[in-house]
Amino acid sequence: MMQRPPPEDFSLKETNPHLGGGKLTGDKLTSTYDLVEQMQYLYVRVVKAKDLPAKDVTGSCDPYVEVKLGNYKGTTRHFEKKSNPEWNQVFAFSKDRIQASTLDVIVKDKDFVKDDFMGKVSFDLNEIPKRVPPDSPLAPQWYRLEDRRGDKVKGELMLAVWMGTQADEAFPEAWHSDAATVSGMDGLANIRSKVYLSPKLWYLRVNVIEAQDLQPTDKGRYPDVFVKAVLGNQALRTRSSASRTINPMWNEDLMFVAAEPFEEHLVLSVEDRVAPNKDEILGRCVIPLHHVDRRLDHKPVNTRWFNLEKHVIVEGEKKKETKFASRIHMRICLEGGYHVLDESTHYSSDLRPTAKQLWKSSIGVLEVGILNAQGLMPMKTKDGRGTTDAYCVAKYGQKWVRTRTIIDSFTPKWNEQYTWEVFDPCTVITIGVFDNCHLHGGDKSVGSKDAKIGKVRIRLSTLETDRVYTHSYPLLVLYPNGVKKMGEIHLAVRFTCSSLLNMMHMYSQPLLPKMHYLHPLTVSQLDNLRHQATQIVSMRLSRAEPPLRKEVVEFMLDVGSHMWSMRRSKANFFRIMGVLSGLIAVGRWFDQICNWKNPITTVLIHILFIILVLYPELILPTIFLYLFLIGVWYYRWRPRHPPHMDTRLSHADSAHPDELDEEFDTFPTSRPSDIVRMRYDRLRSIAGRIQTVVGDLATQGERLQSLLSWRDPRATALFVIFCLIAAIVLYVTPFQVVALLTGFYVLRHPRFRHKLPSVPLNFFRRLPARTDCML
Repeated sequence: MMQRPPPEDFSLKETNPHLGGGKLTGDKLTSTYDLVEQMQYLYVRVVKAKDLPAKDVTGSCDPYVEVKLGNYKGTTRHFEKKSNPEWNQVFAFSKDRIQASTLDVIVKDKDFVKDDFMGKVSFDLNEIPKRVPPDSPLAPQWYRLEDRRGDKVKGELMLAVWMGTQADEAFPEAWHSDAATVSGMDGLANIRSKVYLSPKLWYLRVNVIEAQDLQPTDKGRYPDVFVKAVLGNQALRTRSSASRTINPMWNEDLMFVAAEPFEEHLVLSVEDRVAPNKDEILGRCVIPLHHVDRRLDHKPVNTRWFNLEKHVIVEGEKKKETKFASRIHMRICLEGGYHVLDESTHYSSDLRPTAKQLWKSSIGVLEVGILNAQGLMPMKTKDGRGTTDAYCVAKYGQKWVRTRTIIDSFTPKWNEQYTWEVFDPCTVITIGVFDNCHLHGGDKSVGSKDAKIGKVRIRLSTLETDRVYTHSYPLLVLYPNGVKKMGEIHLAVRFTCSSLLNMMHMYSQPLLPKMHYLHPLTVSQLDNLRHQATQIVSMRLSRAEPPLRKEVVEFMLDVGSHMWSMRRSKANFFRIMGVLSGLIAVGRWFDQICNWKNPITTVLIHILFIILVLYPELILPTIFLYLFLIGVWYYRWRPRHPPHMDTRLSHADSAHPDELDEEFDTFPTSRPSDIVRMRYDRLRSIAGRIQTVVGDLATQGERLQSLLSWRDPRATALFVIFCLIAAIVLYVTPFQVVALLTGFYVLRHPRFRHKLPSVPLNFFRRLPARTDCML
């Protein structure tokens, strides 16, 4: 039996790092790097050389530059037969690891046997100037080369040498002394920090209406016709037409996910089911997505007739049959009014519609400083010892960021800061930590994957505005042998709001764009579309240079989180019980009053009951006033830390080994018997849906709890103020009037009802639940 680690090992820790070089005060710094600890670097920019002496027999030289500081040595690329080369490369040496007092920049001539020394320029580290952004970059200067004794020799080298921080614009593209062991341009590209953008996703709606003048091969039977549509690796088909004629009708919608730039065409084929496993193509048409209408609202686009081309095989080649005149009637549009979900709605970082014209203005800025990690586990073995090359990926909205990889360190220090525009406070930023397995010139083994170390999710609505949160988050990963803490990541987070009024107004708006309510998509449709969207995003980002790999994107987007798990179902059940425990406690308290367990309390309740019966107009004001007082009372215990992964809530630390074995089992299951496999998979599929329903019920209950808990300080403030106003209004308004107006409102005519959800419902859906803390 595996020994269970102590609970405090999985806790969140508040820290007090030295941010922005200790200059972080109430006023925000002009520096873009005020949320991270300053790291000092010695920068050397090698620009070019001129008048280099000839060293070869041919009367030319193959020059390169070696930048040497103590044990660290960086080299530029070499040029063949060039006495005036231009390199324009930057070298960065971490000040923490400098163990020398002089910097040597040596020009050498590449040779087969031994590289020739051509001259050098030396600098005393105490004389090197400091550069503080936003000052302009230091201008490079010409330096005469010297020999080993310090005498001037032929040739000059253009250099700039300065002390700076990681805020320097030369930092991202520089050669780093920390990564001196990484070889090859591919390896260096894989360790640098990068920003990626998700492809712009659209829903493509294909409304197949009817076809005309189909020509089946067998004229003597009623055709059994359906339409098959293919876009990339997505394939959907309509049901068979009920009208078994050569002019069939369907009027059926097929939905796809398409990404800009549109690389694939939509291919439609009308097919006839001539035998149980045999379909005959009656006609095809290819539609480029560039020519498809873009719809921004609920108004339908115009329908169009498309000609169907029939392909016949003539001597092995496909040729068009010219006499063929069948056509198909369709309505095709790219839906810009929906938000294309590529993340789970519980952890969504973006809820805007696809069409940019429908975006509202931003409400603020999110800044995240990725400081460092502590106590990381060895993720792979190299030279007989455990090692980890860690990097972070953060995703919010369409912008993904990747920090540089810190080579061979269990306590990597990144100190990189990133900024995102915020359009909705009820969104989540995800930060993952990974081990880089693609160094040293690419893959050592085919199919090697970057290993996941853990991730953190932070819901923006749980953060106070303009406050810097500096916490150390545990990195928790569930393995078949139990939950494991892989280390801790240290973050600094600040959510700055540009207009408090705009943000408060957001709480009255629907969570998703209008089209999701006017023309809702079914749950199964959304599941399939989300799967396609994640596939497209992971494929496009894995084609970037350097790639953001498929396994990284899928871990960040929670692919597979909907799969059946006994542990998750149990956790969701106990979440519901936690919500209901308050009601059960009230029931027990009332039962005690009825049984006169505490006579004084019972007498007071009798007096209150008589007052409320004699003055019924006091019932609602009393309830709202009571809620207002509870909300104010709970203010002193409001949460001061952002939520984090909770092993106890997730039942990750108490799961039975057999349950974990089931959770990590393949899908379909690897059980030997075909019958058992079929039954087992069916059970898991059904149970997965039940699990989602149970989780959603728990979410609604937790949202009710969060009304007064100050988990989302702005939402609770709005609700508490509403309770006070409601108590006053209901006190001065006769109860009969309130009851009458409420009854008339509930029974109002459909023409006075709006299709969009009401303001209270929108407010309720935006309240935070504990889904963020689920592992």
